[in-house]
Amino acid sequence: MTEPRDVVEQQLAAYNSHDIDAFVATYAEDITIHRADGTRLQGRQALRDRYAGQFAKGRCRAEIVGRLSEGDWVVDHEVAHGLADEPVRVLVAYRVREGLIDRVDFLS
Repeated sequence: MTEPRDVVEQQLAAYNSHDIDAFVATYAEDITIHRADGTRLQGRQALRDRYAGQFAKGRCRAEIVGRLSEGDWVVDHEVAHGLADEPVRVLVAYRVREGLIDRVDFLS
C-alpha cells in the first residue's frame, strides 16, 4: 500500500512539473475539493479542467514549508507561486484512501 505522504508528494511533483496527467492520476475518480471560498470541485474531469490552463502557462509552483500526517490525512503548509503577484500561503489537507487522494480541504 502506498503511504499517504508519498501520494501527496507525487501530486506535488506533478504540480510543480506541470504534468496534468500525472497530477490527475494521484486523485480518486470521485475526488471532492473544498476551496477556502466555500466553492467545491467534484470529480477528476473537473479537476483536470480547473488546472489544465494553469499548467499550460507553466508558471505555478508550490513550496512546502511544513507537513504533518496522521492516518489517512496529510496537511501541508504551502507557499504557492505564480498564482498572484505575490506568493500565497495556504494550508491544505489531503485525505488519501486506497493510494489516491479522495478529498482536499483548503483551510486558508
